[in-house]
Amino acid sequence: MNPLKLPEQQALEYERAEILQQLEDWLDLPMLVLSFIWLALFTIELISGLNPLLEGVNFTIWLVFIVEFGVKLLLAPRKLAYLKAQWLTAISLLLPALRTLRIVRIARVLQTTRAVRGLQLLRVLTGTNRSMRSLTANFKRRGFGYVLLLTALVTLTGAAGMYAFERETPDAAGFDSYGTALWWTAMLMTTMGSEYFPKTAEGRILCFLLAIYAFAVFGYVTATLATFFIGQDADDDGAELAGQKSLDALRDEIAALRTDIHRLDRDNPR
Repeated sequence: MNPLKLPEQQALEYERAEILQQLEDWLDLPMLVLSFIWLALFTIELISGLNPLLEGVNFTIWLVFIVEFGVKLLLAPRKLAYLKAQWLTAISLLLPALRTLRIVRIARVLQTTRAVRGLQLLRVLTGTNRSMRSLTANFKRRGFGYVLLLTALVTLTGAAGMYAFERETPDAAGFDSYGTALWWTAMLMTTMGSEYFPKTAEGRILCFLLAIYAFAVFGYVTATLATFFIGQDADDDGAELAGQKSLDALRDEIAALRTDIHRLDRDNPR
């Protein structure tokens, strides 16, 4: 529909939506890189903490994300609808600010580790979601490579979260290093599992979400591998399944027979 024929308000919304889409297309790749760096810094923070230099980089990237979100919100023709669609992104940008608020300071003074771990769990989920959205936006066709990258992202971040939640369990049965947590998470992602069961509530919630993701991805990977091997058999004339080359040859022979029959009927009319 021609925007010039629309009412003035609708024409303005159409123009702003076009500008917003162009801006998102232009920022997709840079935001993807920054999202990965931000998530990597958060993973390091969960494992061992950040030094002043990395804290500065983390803070700068956070400011860039806030400016990007603010500009997109200003350009959005329907701001409430945009906020509803991007509510997880908004939370992921709000959570780092809570670290400087008095409520978090009070929680640390009172040693309410449950509140701190709950905040960390929210940051794991929302931060991973932001990187997943950036990754999705840059993969026009979501294939096997997209699933592998996404799974690696979820595994690395999930392992950092599990290590942060389970390393100080009362009975000292938790993870003693990030490598151990990564191995445990990798076993969970392959649906093999291990003998350890999370002790903290946050660890159990994260374990449940990781298991759901692993269950969904495992079916996709299985189907993809089956399709690959069936395709390999289709190119092999000696395979158990009918090869694609054999099927093509049979189809050509049938077409040739039909041509011969039509020619005989034409040469020998009844």
